[in-house]
Amino acid sequence: MRDALIQYDQIGMIFDRLSLGVIVLSRNRKIKAMNHAAEVLTGAREADVRGRYCYNVFLEYLCGGKCKYLDSPNSDRETVVSEIQITDQENRLCSITKIECPLYNADHQIVGCVEVFQDKTVFHELMRRIRFDDLKLKLILDSLDIAVFTVDLSDHISFFNMTAEQITGYSRAELLGKNCRNIFGETFCRDLRKSAIADKAIRTSLKTEIVNKAGHLIPVRAKHIPIKNEEGVVIGGMTTLSDLSLQYQLDRVVKDQYTFYDMVGKHPDIQRVFEAVPVVAASNATVLIEGPTGTGKDLLAKIIHNASSRAHRKMIKVNCASIPNNLLESEMFGYAKGAFTGADRDKPGRFQMAHHGTLFLDEIGDLPLLLQAKLLRVIEDKEFYPLGSRQTTQVDVRIISATNQNLKDMVDTKMFREDLYYRLHVVRLYLPPLKERRCDIPLLIEHIAKRLNLARENQMCRISEEAMEVLINYDYPGNVREVENILEHAMIICQSDVIEKKHLPPYLFDRQRRKARNIISTPVLDDNSCEEKEQILATLDKLRWNKGQTAQALNMDRSTLWRKMKLYKIDAI
Repeated sequence: MRDALIQYDQIGMIFDRLSLGVIVLSRNRKIKAMNHAAEVLTGAREADVRGRYCYNVFLEYLCGGKCKYLDSPNSDRETVVSEIQITDQENRLCSITKIECPLYNADHQIVGCVEVFQDKTVFHELMRRIRFDDLKLKLILDSLDIAVFTVDLSDHISFFNMTAEQITGYSRAELLGKNCRNIFGETFCRDLRKSAIADKAIRTSLKTEIVNKAGHLIPVRAKHIPIKNEEGVVIGGMTTLSDLSLQYQLDRVVKDQYTFYDMVGKHPDIQRVFEAVPVVAASNATVLIEGPTGTGKDLLAKIIHNASSRAHRKMIKVNCASIPNNLLESEMFGYAKGAFTGADRDKPGRFQMAHHGTLFLDEIGDLPLLLQAKLLRVIEDKEFYPLGSRQTTQVDVRIISATNQNLKDMVDTKMFREDLYYRLHVVRLYLPPLKERRCDIPLLIEHIAKRLNLARENQMCRISEEAMEVLINYDYPGNVREVENILEHAMIICQSDVIEKKHLPPYLFDRQRRKARNIISTPVLDDNSCEEKEQILATLDKLRWNKGQTAQALNMDRSTLWRKMKLYKIDAI
């Protein structure tokens, strides 16, 4: 205990400068020493209380009538932190943080205890004002077009204004008292603190991201300002957030730079895709993206390219289904002067245009068999002959392909080369239809509605509960693309700030009624008709509902297939 008192004499002045009250007690709780800050805090002089039992002097005042140290067995005694409120000598209410810690000798035997007190009244008064007890401050901060929130030294949120609620999706009631890291992610708080330490400035600013209530990444510009008390001691921080979504949207339109911010979804299948994308993008592997029409294969290809080392070069797209077969070869590989009538000069193809970049082959399943062989050679040898040329052209191109067909089934039916399939299938990413990940529909609606709202100059639209119910319960055979079309239609028709059911496209309700009728009135079919219906359904499922290939496989015209589908009430949804 004597050694502890000597150490106390050496550090007592340090505690005084920090405005921390310190009381040193013996094993039986007799007061051995107090520093000046403890005297000011308690109003007691060290000379008057030295040698007296702590619980006879301060039990009611500093311990609330109960001594945790004496109530605990010796084996359980450890550092205890308590938050208490006392009334000081001038009858003012004070908020005190009390820390009790046992003292040990060289043999690790308890010889006493030290109690440290910190008066947090000034801090709580500042936080009280920031928590909107000051009406003028509330009106000012809530009227700002910039998000504002404050945290204490432990990163617990103590204030949140209305704009912050709009950007993050959280209400202030949900966040007050919560840790910032647990709400907005470790990256956000770490970036702010790292920036503050690096800059050593009063105000730090950086571009970062937060995770909103729906789980989306939101690009923001954050500025952090330390909050100090009257003595200049930092007791917390105020952070302002500027939503960079609009700036990001404009840059994306101008530069076509799609990034991870464009990916939305919580379904396990789509999350697996999101987790794979950064790894796939960092490689130079050939990628095959499969999924129904409208699921975002084009967007995913752009994200992979923009996250890769080739992002500074072009991504060239070839839609294999939209270019006539007789022009597809010259479009992809180019041609030499004199290759055919009218070829008065050399013309580079899409492969040459994508040199050192990415070539995106959309609807790869529609590529003719003859061109599949030539594509295979380019992938294997990194060279090809332009149409009419005797000289090979070498290219360094990463290939990303996409299809809404099942290439494996096409390989089995000899409609797609097996060797090319495995060359394209180094990495396969599958985007499921919305009807298989219905939990993502509300997230997509919110994400797309926000983007469309940002494109509007003045009016911001929100979706009523009745309209949202219709949107959530729709099947979306057109997938994500159809979500966007429906919301864009509603915003054009809506002349107010709320989208109602009447603003939605009428076919949403027609399709629902038709589905109900199909359930009620199923046609009576004979055995042959039932067999034919099952055959059509099986073929449609096998060929991913590609009606052209289904008609060809069944040896009938597309019009005949369409008529029979109508007869048998076969609907794509």
